[in-house]
Amino acid sequence: MTREKETVRLGDRDLKTGNLKPEIIQRSIDALRRCQSIAQSLHVDEIIAVATSATREAPNGHEFIARVREELGLDVSIISGQEEARQIYLGVLSGMELSQKPHAIIDIGGGSTELILGDGQEARSLSSTKIGAVRLTQEFITTDPIDDHEFSVLQAYIQGAIERPTEELLSKVGDGETLRLVGTSGTVSSIATLITIDETGQEPTLLNGFRFSRDALAKWVDRLRQADYAKRLAMPGMQERRAEILLAGALVLLAVMQKLDIQTISVCERALREGVIVDWMLKHGLIEDKLRYQSSVSERSVLKLAKKFEVDLDYSDRVAQFAIQLFEQTQGVLHDATERDRQLFWVATILHNCGLYVSHSAHHKHSYYLIRHGELLGYTELEIALIANLARYHRKSIPKKKHSEYADLPSRQRQLVRQLSPLLRLAIALDRRQIGAIASMRCECRQGQFQLYLKPSNPNDPCELERWSINQKKVIFEQEYNVQLIATLVRT
Repeated sequence: MTREKETVRLGDRDLKTGNLKPEIIQRSIDALRRCQSIAQSLHVDEIIAVATSATREAPNGHEFIARVREELGLDVSIISGQEEARQIYLGVLSGMELSQKPHAIIDIGGGSTELILGDGQEARSLSSTKIGAVRLTQEFITTDPIDDHEFSVLQAYIQGAIERPTEELLSKVGDGETLRLVGTSGTVSSIATLITIDETGQEPTLLNGFRFSRDALAKWVDRLRQADYAKRLAMPGMQERRAEILLAGALVLLAVMQKLDIQTISVCERALREGVIVDWMLKHGLIEDKLRYQSSVSERSVLKLAKKFEVDLDYSDRVAQFAIQLFEQTQGVLHDATERDRQLFWVATILHNCGLYVSHSAHHKHSYYLIRHGELLGYTELEIALIANLARYHRKSIPKKKHSEYADLPSRQRQLVRQLSPLLRLAIALDRRQIGAIASMRCECRQGQFQLYLKPSNPNDPCELERWSINQKKVIFEQEYNVQLIATLVRT
């Protein structure tokens, strides 16, 4: 395995606008180009790229993603904070045995801090808080070395920010269970390196599994606080890009250890990068060991959200079966959607009615909002946006460019919404009475006609309401695919 790393500081954004800075965007593209060249020299089949807090929060984040796609031909997936935490958890599980004992996992990045509670099975708690080493340094530290006032303000802000995620985590620890702490990524590994060199005089060759105490961390916080940038940079083991931001990151770690009342922390050298790879391998069926349980996390996340918003799963499952049958029987004939698109279409179908939890009036719009902000795990931000839009257009208006939630999608995703939402409408019509009146269906498309053959569950049921509903819903389908839809009831 080959590893390459380059720090670009995307989190160092314009303080007034929140935008990613032009020079940092260019630095990031240059770094991606170099990594792409390395990957291509190794003859890889696929390159996976993800973006986290800095890009998802920046107003021009999507412009940055579009520029990467245009200049490098790379598709970068923006992932939510909870999804980032989930993938960090996967990375840790790939390199550390938790032995079914509760472990808190902390990852302090440039723009956010992820806290996870897990024991090797499904994560009990996932959180992402907008406190990171770069963000905090940029927003709170102007003196060098930091003066007492700024230090107190920074410390108080961090303590306030971590209160909710740490309390949520602690609430998921069972009575009699002993909580352990694992740290990943730059801040934790940098502190571990400084402590090791200070104690042994040698730089560590391997940090995975290395442990250090809260007392040792507190002493280093004091040392970093009292030193100016030049003195911090001169500390043995200090990296140049870490010298400026390490104090803020160390304060986050210390505050979390104090809040969780944990005295020691173990270092894990695997985190988001490895988690992204593990997630890809799980989705492609390439892992069949202890991580097998994680492969179904996306489906469980969908069903959990459906339960939360009191979705009628019997009904949604019938509609989903019809929707997937229509998808599969028209794939390669009316549309060229992929297997992954099929999975996303299933999610949209299961959740299309979740907006009823808010109100029956305009519930398709409520469905969009609940899905968009429901923290579905196992999906990128773009995939969640696609799912939400498919649910949004299961009734009423067709997709229009004046609808911002639709217009903001890339062109391919807009095409998928146009092509698949008519299939969802037909699937809903096939169970119009929500009693499973149609037992099965099949379709054929030839010479401009789309034949839909329907078999009723009860041979004596004329299914008049279902056929009427199909005739009402077919107009959008016929316009999108330029065919004439004819529904026929068959009894054999």
